[in-house]
Amino acid sequence: MTEGLSWPLSVPVLSDGVVTLRAHTPDDVDGMFEMIQDPVMVRDTAVPYPNTREDSEKYAFTIVPRGWDEGKHFGWAIEADGRFAGNVDIRGGKPVADIGYGLHPWARGRGLMARAVRLATDWAFTEAGVEIVHWNAHVGNVASLRVAHQTGFTLHGVVPGLLHERGRVLDAWTGSRRFGDPPVPRTRWVESTVIETERLRLRPFGDADIPRMVEACSDETTRQWLTGSDPYVEATARAFLVDCALWSALGARAGWAVADPATERLLGSVAVSGMSGSDRGELEYWAHPDARGHGFTTEAVRAVVEHAFNPAGLDRRRLVLYAAAGNPASNAVAVAAGFRHFGTQTAAELLGDGTYDDLHGYELLRS
Repeated sequence: MTEGLSWPLSVPVLSDGVVTLRAHTPDDVDGMFEMIQDPVMVRDTAVPYPNTREDSEKYAFTIVPRGWDEGKHFGWAIEADGRFAGNVDIRGGKPVADIGYGLHPWARGRGLMARAVRLATDWAFTEAGVEIVHWNAHVGNVASLRVAHQTGFTLHGVVPGLLHERGRVLDAWTGSRRFGDPPVPRTRWVESTVIETERLRLRPFGDADIPRMVEACSDETTRQWLTGSDPYVEATARAFLVDCALWSALGARAGWAVADPATERLLGSVAVSGMSGSDRGELEYWAHPDARGHGFTTEAVRAVVEHAFNPAGLDRRRLVLYAAAGNPASNAVAVAAGFRHFGTQTAAELLGDGTYDDLHGYELLRS
């Protein structure tokens, strides 16, 4: 920001050679209007909707200029390949600010927004007197989460009811980056890399799996050994899929849908959890009722164990798993996958019927 100058002369031009941040021009308006009509923008942001071309003009040439002139809202157009690519805003002035950003559909998937966010936040810290920049996004906005993760924001988790947008009260993912924090990931984003076995494909969960997830987690046997939401409905499954993204970003959990490679039909689930800040992990698994008795879970667990110990995979040193003493199938999987029983906790596992069972512990070390 150049003191004594009004918009657009007060807007610094920032560039890393790929992305340029600059003041908006009339040539940007068509692209801005197109961007705001995109269903993803409507779903994941607070942009007014329905929206008109005049709304885009008002934002670019009234709201943003006023923010620069008052020193309270620093907004740039993002340019890449010589064309308008999106917007990025540092809002709130000093010393506490927050960031907002949106990218035109043509520009997504190329890492451009992470570049823009680094340029904007670094300028805010060094030139605008900002000490901390806060980020928040709708729970489920994985694209925004990835940008925040890549650009050095510490992820804090979920704040219930933080956002009030278009008459809706929404939960938010939140994070922050302080002056001096490097603009690089604070945690490793653990991906659920596709793993192929002789009979199975282990892959990330998707919306198409939800009906089978509901069937599996509503099954009487599953509910006895795997307590959780009751009833387990479609909304429960969708919330779980959203949680998986945050757990991956925090480096805490990697999970796989166990599927038939020919039909993609969901057969079960295997996950490694408890990984944050350590070189260990805990195995979790369940099988759909019609997939039991075929050795699918054992085959999937063995494959995940191999991936977990692989330095190019999850790079774990020690894995554990726990199974209720009265659950013969779960204990059999542990033994068949090579785990060693190391102890039993008395009456430690709450079951679905409200009783308690002993809990067997198993471990496996990377050799």
